[in-house]
Amino acid sequence: MSQHKHSHKHQHSHSHQLSFDDPQRYVISNRCTWTSVFVNIALTLTQVVAGIFSHSQSLIADGLHSLSDLISDFLVLIASYHSKTPADDDHPYGHGRIETAASLVLGAILVLTGLGIMYGAAIKLENIGNLPPVTSLALWTAGLALIAKEGLFRYMLHVGEQLRSPMLIANAWHARSDAASSLVVAIGIAANMMGFIYADAVAAIVVGFMIVRMGFVFAWEAFQELIDAGLSFEEVASIRQTLMDTQGVQNVHDLRTRKMAHRVLVDAHILVDSKISVSEGHSIAERARKRVIDSHESVNNVLVHVDTEDDAGYGEDVPMEFPSREELLVSLANLFEGIPAPKQVTFHYLAGKVEADVLMPYEALKTKAAVTKANQLIADRLMGHAFFSQVRLAASLS
Repeated sequence: MSQHKHSHKHQHSHSHQLSFDDPQRYVISNRCTWTSVFVNIALTLTQVVAGIFSHSQSLIADGLHSLSDLISDFLVLIASYHSKTPADDDHPYGHGRIETAASLVLGAILVLTGLGIMYGAAIKLENIGNLPPVTSLALWTAGLALIAKEGLFRYMLHVGEQLRSPMLIANAWHARSDAASSLVVAIGIAANMMGFIYADAVAAIVVGFMIVRMGFVFAWEAFQELIDAGLSFEEVASIRQTLMDTQGVQNVHDLRTRKMAHRVLVDAHILVDSKISVSEGHSIAERARKRVIDSHESVNNVLVHVDTEDDAGYGEDVPMEFPSREELLVSLANLFEGIPAPKQVTFHYLAGKVEADVLMPYEALKTKAAVTKANQLIADRLMGHAFFSQVRLAASLS
């Protein structure tokens, strides 16, 4: 687990990362995976054949581990091909989750492979007295496999960080687990050749356990993504601060995140001044959205909901049953009975009530007495009103 986290830390500091929309992503990913395919074909054949001839259970187990790599490589190729398909009507968020599903399958393959290896080695230990001695061919083969797998790990991790692909990075650490298992195999074979007959089978069990552990880690992380687990507390806090630093944003709540393969989707509610226009609120939301995408390279899209009051404590089930604009205008006309009709009306829906900004003709409020009379008349009619909490009058100069 610690190795995998370390890879992500290194990933952020990589200086040659490709953008998510770069057409070279698929080409580079494919080349990397095909390289892994050819290496694992060679390793599988070499280790299994050499393990049979040298009587090494652990080397055969390591060969089966390489075979599981080969299967996972083909999963990566299939997922990489389909995940680059653009969004469509049936998949409006794109096909990135195919990578996640492939990582989940890869983890399951590792777990099953590891359990099978451990079971086979345990059976061998029950008949330890009948096991033939391991020959030096096994040791040389294990050393060769160790060098090949470590080289493959470094190459695949480099490409995975360049593309910021969790699937390729997972496959790279899979190769590193193979290198570690080959080291264990080499130690077990050497110990067996020194007279510790059980060492080869014990090494096979250790390799199986390593495979199971790594498979569980990959499967769990993919499962968390499939159930829309959010980003870490630190990452969410950073996104929240970016939103708060946007001019015009007064507060942020209901900030939610989820991963889509190598991308992150963000939903957020921002609080703005309740008296600004709809277009100004939209402009603030767009600026906030752009700032998050520009400041957080893994974020692909941000959905910003604009609030004019802090409704964080209301919950989604609290009804906000306001009358329609047409109904409000009829009710407002009753308030203005005996007063000239307004030229323009703006409604503000706040704290369960409606405030109205009313622009009157200049002739209706051209004297102080007319203003006082209109305000007093409306104030009297507002007492206990079902909808309106306040009506503000202003006179047009044109």
